[in-house]
Amino acid sequence: MLGAGAWGTTLANVLGENGASVTLWCHRPEHAGVLERDRENRAYLPGFALHGAVTPTADMRDAVADVGLLLCAVPSHGVRDVLALAEPHVPGRAVVVSASKGIENDTLKRMSAVVEDVLGESCSARLGILSGPSFAREVSQRRPTAVTLAARQEPVAEAARRWLARPYLRVYTSTDVTGVELGGAVKNVIAIAAGVAEGLGAGHNGRAALITRGMAEIARLGLALGAEPLTLSGLAGMGDLILTCTSPLSRNFGVGARLGRGERLDEILGDMRAVAEGVRTARSVHDLARREAVEMPIVNEVHAILYGGKPPSEALADLMSRETKPEFWS
Repeated sequence: MLGAGAWGTTLANVLGENGASVTLWCHRPEHAGVLERDRENRAYLPGFALHGAVTPTADMRDAVADVGLLLCAVPSHGVRDVLALAEPHVPGRAVVVSASKGIENDTLKRMSAVVEDVLGESCSARLGILSGPSFAREVSQRRPTAVTLAARQEPVAEAARRWLARPYLRVYTSTDVTGVELGGAVKNVIAIAAGVAEGLGAGHNGRAALITRGMAEIARLGLALGAEPLTLSGLAGMGDLILTCTSPLSRNFGVGARLGRGERLDEILGDMRAVAEGVRTARSVHDLARREAVEMPIVNEVHAILYGGKPPSEALADLMSRETKPEFWS
């Protein structure tokens, strides 16, 4: 398990409950030492004991040598560098599952493409993507959760599903890697917009409109990139979007709410221990939409707030004053 944040720790515990012997790779040796000593990730997931089958380590060779399943839950901007450290030691037979949600800046590659860049194209046949509405704390509390595991090869998705499924964690499978990745990445940008609307006092009507039109933007981009429309109406699309746009547990929603109340982005990010993926992903999705000539006005406004210094109230006003048009068009 690469990544000892809240989600990585939760997934490590899930694997341990399913009888696996798990190494949990930590970026910092001191973090690994504290986890081993306390048997609790008080920095990112306080209140939950580390399963007895989970061994924290900062030694990459120890973490990945001889593994049958390699799960990656590091922040998306760190995936390339972390996998580069792991690559010399990853067994050629290992199933690789990315649980990182984002699109790489500059290259505009989804995580599957980043994994293939680093581990080689041969990895494509044994690569899976895990996404869906799943706050780590609620999964750790064993509250009912359903997610999607996508892989181009159905046996790979099924094998990974068996490793992860628990009575409280229902894992569906899919072969639409593109759709599952896009839904998981772009919803974080829309969640920032939903938070901005909350901070501005836009109300329940405004939030419902924003979620719905945000889904339309995700669907347009997905269609342009070859995603299956049904995927984006499922757990990895609409499901994850609803979760992150309506809950104060969402870091991206929280960032947006504070922006809407007039706080500065650098101050907000300086207060956060965990990563709000939507901040970086907003840049990637904005650039990707321009490259693909896909209209994404909500994403554009979030990008303008984050990277252009646009006042949130002005962004909301501009969205509401756009030229009217049919809701659906061919």
